[in-house]
Amino acid sequence: MVREITEGIKVSVVTEYQPEYSSPSQMHFVFTYRITIENGSEYTIQLLRRHWFIHDANSTVREVEGQGVVGQQPVLEPGQTHQYVSGCNLKSGVGKMYGTYLMERVVDGKQFKVTIPEFTMVAPFRMN
Repeated sequence: MVREITEGIKVSVVTEYQPEYSSPSQMHFVFTYRITIENGSEYTIQLLRRHWFIHDANSTVREVEGQGVVGQQPVLEPGQTHQYVSGCNLKSGVGKMYGTYLMERVVDGKQFKVTIPEFTMVAPFRMN
């Protein structure tokens, strides 16, 4: 697990290779990642947008931007946690992701970016 805290907001990530959805012979490797967002600040916040950078070991870099996460723009009171699972496919079986969330303080509308820590995705048989 990797984690990072920005302005009291902790983002933790756990990844898992999905062999049942992958096809190594066709250069298709699927990973899931579980993200936990914990509001350790004194303010109620809302996640508005996400911005990801996805690096594949074959030198491909993808950039993904959009509203919310998995169709939601969760609101977190101080002390609350939001967790979701999403996925990523790679062609090489080895890669990394990182990015930011755009958050907004509900009380005054102040927007700020929260760092999503860099995490790696490695198909187990690529580790040898």
